[in-house]
Amino acid sequence: MAFKVLLPLTRTFAPMELYFQIFVVSIALAFLAYGYNCLFIASMIEEFNRLGLTPGQRRLTGILQLFGAFGLLLGFLHPAIGMAAALGLGVLMLLGFRIRLKIKDSVLKAAPSFIFMLLNAGAAYGFSLRLPA
Repeated sequence: MAFKVLLPLTRTFAPMELYFQIFVVSIALAFLAYGYNCLFIASMIEEFNRLGLTPGQRRLTGILQLFGAFGLLLGFLHPAIGMAAALGLGVLMLLGFRIRLKIKDSVLKAAPSFIFMLLNAGAAYGFSLRLPA
C-alpha cells in the first residue's frame, strides 16, 4: 500500500521512502544546527581553537555543513545532489574524526564525527538507489 508524503508533493511513496526521508531530514537538521553553531556559538568557537583549527577553517566547516544540509534536502528532488551532499558531509566528518584522533581525544569525544560519517554514508547509498537509471 502506497501513500503520499510531503516531500516531494507530486509522488507516491512506499513506507520505506518515508523512513528514508525522516532519516535524511534528521541528518540535515543536525548539520543545520552544527553549521550555525560553528559560525556563531562561543563554545563551538572555543572547541575549534582547542582542536588547533583557525577561524577560517571553522567558518569554512560551518558553511560546508550548512550547504551540505541544504543539499541533503534538495536531494529529495535531485538525488545526485543529495548523494554529493551526503558524501561531502561524510568526508568532512572523516576529517573531523581524524583530527580528534590526532589530538588524542577520548573515544566518547570522537564518536559523534564517526557516527555522522556512517550516517552520511547510508544517506549517500540511499540517494544512489534513487538516481535515474
